[in-house]
Amino acid sequence: MTKTKRLLTLIALLTLPYSVMNAQDRKLFTLEDLNFGGKNYRNLLPENKWYEWWGDQLMYLDAEEGGSVDAKGNQKTLFKLGEVGSEFHSAYSAQYPYPTEPLVLLTNSKQRVLYNWKTKQIAWSQSCEGETFSDWNSLSRAVAFVKDCQLFVRTTDNHEHQLTTDGSREIVYGQSVHRNEFGIQKGTFWSPDGQRLAFYRMDQSMVSDYPQVDIFPHVAEYQPDKYPMAGMTSHKVTVGVYDLNTQTTIYLQAGDPTDRYFTNIAWSPDGKNIYMFELNRDQNDCRLVQYNATTGAKEAELLRETSDKYVEPLHPIQFLPWDADQFIMQSQRDGYNHLYLYNKKGRLLRQLTSGPWVVQQVLGFNVKQKSILIEANKYHPLHRWIYSVSASNGKMQALVSTDGVHRAQPSPSCRYLIDKWSSPTTPRAIDLIETNRKVQRLLTASDPWTDYFQPIFECGTIKAADGTTDLYYRMVKPHDFDPAKKYPTVVYVYGGPHAHNVEASWHWSSRSWETYMAQKGYIVFILDNRGSEHRGRDFEQATFRQLGQIEMQDQMKGVDYLRTLPYVDMQRLGVHGWSFGGFMTISLMLNYPEVFKVGVAGGPVIDWKWYEVMYGERYMDTPETNPEGYAKVSLIDKAKNLKGRLQIITGYNDNTVVPQHCLSFLDACIKAGTQPDFFAYPGEEHNMRGHASVHLHERITRYFEDYLK
Repeated sequence: MTKTKRLLTLIALLTLPYSVMNAQDRKLFTLEDLNFGGKNYRNLLPENKWYEWWGDQLMYLDAEEGGSVDAKGNQKTLFKLGEVGSEFHSAYSAQYPYPTEPLVLLTNSKQRVLYNWKTKQIAWSQSCEGETFSDWNSLSRAVAFVKDCQLFVRTTDNHEHQLTTDGSREIVYGQSVHRNEFGIQKGTFWSPDGQRLAFYRMDQSMVSDYPQVDIFPHVAEYQPDKYPMAGMTSHKVTVGVYDLNTQTTIYLQAGDPTDRYFTNIAWSPDGKNIYMFELNRDQNDCRLVQYNATTGAKEAELLRETSDKYVEPLHPIQFLPWDADQFIMQSQRDGYNHLYLYNKKGRLLRQLTSGPWVVQQVLGFNVKQKSILIEANKYHPLHRWIYSVSASNGKMQALVSTDGVHRAQPSPSCRYLIDKWSSPTTPRAIDLIETNRKVQRLLTASDPWTDYFQPIFECGTIKAADGTTDLYYRMVKPHDFDPAKKYPTVVYVYGGPHAHNVEASWHWSSRSWETYMAQKGYIVFILDNRGSEHRGRDFEQATFRQLGQIEMQDQMKGVDYLRTLPYVDMQRLGVHGWSFGGFMTISLMLNYPEVFKVGVAGGPVIDWKWYEVMYGERYMDTPETNPEGYAKVSLIDKAKNLKGRLQIITGYNDNTVVPQHCLSFLDACIKAGTQPDFFAYPGEEHNMRGHASVHLHERITRYFEDYLK
């Protein structure tokens, strides 16, 4: 069966009227069932299992025990938490760091222990009280962590070494920097032998404070955030290296860190060198630089990549485990994110992958086969498959053959992997795969929504505003959908980079709020416009220097498609989104006031000059170098265009899209005489946490119920 036929078959199955199924005794959903903060949410998730690898031996984890799994999926209990000690309970993590030793690393909030399940004894233990941002190394058994703003290393003998003394809210050590852009998720990096620690130091003393306020004390207290806005002074980052043996620290001699970004730190296999990507503030000049890990001296600039828009390094280089003189690098220089093989002197040996698709993740290396394990959307833009790529010639082999979104957890050798996947009609399945493609099914989850009225989920394509590019959409319809009726319709939108809404996972990756709305008699329409992820460089960079413009054009093509559907009531069309989607919601309401009757915008960007340096300047440049672009996309001077009902919602302490956005827009509306509605969640940041999320989504729903239905 061809790819197209398989996709059409899936769509046909999903669009069968739900009413033809037995509806006796089915229930209606509540937000307590559907929302992640709800009381019944976890009971309605597809069944799951948790695994780790002990070398090539698969191990299972349950709340109170762990053990092995054989090739047929049979489990054998090897230890119970009660054997380890009364201080261990269900809140723990487990790893198997030593392939040849029967040791499991168990960690809770107070200690980490290596437990020998054969001798039934604790082989080693280490305190971890007071640690934040912990980073443990299995070879040295040392852990790096932050406590009271200072960076520490606790060695295997539980001796604590304080590396810094000047840490504060202005001098930040051992944490992610550059506001988690450029793929940065952490701030400490152990050498391969665990004897050296590279770490970030971020000086943000020169960065402006945004005046957040904690309202909960008797007298509200000032709790400022360091927030570098576009065009303003940014922080300065340096990289230190601590040597466990000499107990000394040196810093990489990277030069003046002003208006530069350092990211994707990697070590050479022998631990003698450190590599990192260095970007200028314009983010259009990227260099891979090699440093001496002992002296900090700059040794070589291995390669350079430039762009007339931006270069965005998101992954560190990775050395081949069978050849310490070669490494792979990810780049989208040919238009799509692909793998390139270099020697350690920076000479390109070959491009390993190519084509109009994206390498989404490098999973590991198979030394025996000399291959690289990846996840990619080569099969179809909405599907994520697992592939083996030969390092010698780039030949690819698909290790899965089932439609859907696959995410792999390989063993250290990459000979085996756990494949957790779902498809539009499969809630979850887990397979044990060998690289010769032998598969053992470990779990086929049943539909946890069987007892409920389920909406109809559809997927299709339309053309973008350029007339040639395919855009994918999801449509969610009421379970009792009648094509002879007309339905109020809500466009759910995000639209920004590094995100997508539509993929071939369960229910086409539908958000649970869409089910709630469909249950109340709405159609919900979701379109991934140009500017979103996993479609290549040009697809994303089409929005450069004019965020929201190309995106709106594509979203309006979606509206044009809705107009062709007789069951969509175009007089009752709403729009909703959060963050970038909040910006898009208000943009659509103000630029097309005759089209959208009701909108709910959460955490919206109003003017990009108030957004942070790294993200904002990548896509918009600075307000000084792109004044026309900033003026064009700002929503302040468009407040007068508001005609429909618009509710703006924000976390009162949002440190991502600071409240200045919403409040400035309200001020503009007051001056223009327009009347938006506004709601704030005290103490909440950019996204509502816990049960507040249930309240939030009920509020969003009620607004459409009050003004759209």
